[in-house]
Amino acid sequence: MATTRKITVHLSEELLRKAQQSTGKGVTDTIRDGLRLVAAGDAYRTLQRLRGKVKFSVGLRKLREDRG
Repeated sequence: MATTRKITVHLSEELLRKAQQSTGKGVTDTIRDGLRLVAAGDAYRTLQRLRGKVKFSVGLRKLREDRG
């Protein structure tokens, strides 16, 4: 199981209210969702930097044949 940390976060009530309305979840789950989005954004930016630099050895036609 992952190690957890208890933290105190100071943020505007309006920001928290809007975020909770968006997620439909409580404070803790809303904060967790936000942190996951930040982490995913970093991974996405890393993948964007690879765009056009990765060569695949399988052609599109071959991939479509595999769909059956």
